[in-house]
Amino acid sequence: MTLQDILYKVSIRSVHGNTSIPVRDLQLDSRKVSEGSVFIAVKGSATDGHQYIDQVIMQGATGIICENMPAELREGVTYVQVENSGAAAGYMAHNFYGQPSEKIQLVGVTGTNGKTTIATLLFKLFTSLGYKCGLLSTVQNHIGNEVVPATHTTPDAISLNALLQQMVNSGCSHVFMETSSHAIHQHRITGLKYAGGLFSNITHDHLDYHKTFDEYIRVKKSFFDLLPSDAFAISNADDKRGQVMLQNTHARKFLYSLRTMAEFKGKILENSITGLVMTINEQEVHFRLIGEFNAYNLLAVYGAAICLGEDKQEVLRCLSEITGAEGRFDYIISPNQHIIGIVDYAHTPDALLNVLQTIKKLREGHEQIITVVGCGGDRDKTKRPVMAEVTCEHSDKVVFTSDNPRSEDPMQILTDMETGLNTAAKRKYVSVVDRKEAIKLAVSMAKPGDILLIAGKGHEKYQEIKGVKHPFDDKQVMREMFELYEK
Repeated sequence: MTLQDILYKVSIRSVHGNTSIPVRDLQLDSRKVSEGSVFIAVKGSATDGHQYIDQVIMQGATGIICENMPAELREGVTYVQVENSGAAAGYMAHNFYGQPSEKIQLVGVTGTNGKTTIATLLFKLFTSLGYKCGLLSTVQNHIGNEVVPATHTTPDAISLNALLQQMVNSGCSHVFMETSSHAIHQHRITGLKYAGGLFSNITHDHLDYHKTFDEYIRVKKSFFDLLPSDAFAISNADDKRGQVMLQNTHARKFLYSLRTMAEFKGKILENSITGLVMTINEQEVHFRLIGEFNAYNLLAVYGAAICLGEDKQEVLRCLSEITGAEGRFDYIISPNQHIIGIVDYAHTPDALLNVLQTIKKLREGHEQIITVVGCGGDRDKTKRPVMAEVTCEHSDKVVFTSDNPRSEDPMQILTDMETGLNTAAKRKYVSVVDRKEAIKLAVSMAKPGDILLIAGKGHEKYQEIKGVKHPFDDKQVMREMFELYEK
């Protein structure tokens, strides 16, 4: 394949050199460049690829894609100046790997909360309907039954297209993909053809990256603006920005709702620890998932399946047997005192509020709700006091602890959280920096039948402290403490 072949759709400003050169591979990381590579210089948040152009030529790069031409142009190297290197990477990777998204039904899921669950449920549903499917999610990537470890919510454009090509080659017909605002903004999904897009909800998140809430919304919306007319776009009518997301899309529009008229209308009849009983478009079904937020997730999944041409009855039958994503309202019940221990990934104020409100509705009497929660280091600090406030307001007892402190001082994170507390809240909490000790304390406080929530890490099996990932599994630690205290 030549450079000329893979520049299809790229906005080019100027070319110096021969574009009929063969391309061995595409690289965004200067350290991975070797003989015959084409290097795409992207300006990232931490480094600028343009600084490494001379270095990659020494390593054997034969093509350079850049926004600014270097002062000195070397003989035997082809330079292509483009409008946007990130977008160029998206188109070039899609062309280099044989335009894999054209050969599958690719569905993107965006929104603040619910992306992982919706994408995972779609993957499980279509697998049970008899298709071979791919999944790209925060928790893990799947090619059929094979698990491929996930590094980011959405991989970079080159890794992403390589993965999609693997999925096509192994016979996948459908691929379900979490589509984060970072990925949209950084053009990691540019060039992909989507069969459909889903919007879950939008709340205060990633302001460390997007700076303003309006910018965050604009980026999410741009995903729907770019969907083709033969695609579908499904949005949550009960989110106040649900309709805004679809206002400029060319795709066929659908809404789902628990509260208002919509193409996919749900109503909760029962919500208990054994699951949800709800109607979807007048049909009554029992689901294994718990909570109102999962009722929304199920409606989104049902809607997507119908838009992809599946049979209503068969979809509902399969959905009724499916369990959720790991670390999303994942619970165990202690053997002796029947304490309900819940592990959840909730790491935004809104997700935490959803989980705690769900737990309140599951209470049968006056069981205590005991919550262990922390906030991540090197992330949006404005949500720390809000998360502390939400937790104390909706729990009986609270233990603040470390999440992934990363490069920050864990004590400082706890101090930031504590600034959000009023006098009543201050009586409910205690701070314990060590996460294992915090879970141990919470279990020791629990009485028979109480509900214990450990929030923030969910499926993660590590804790990141000062650049090192230490093994840590909330669910496993909770089990050990139930045993220790014979609960």
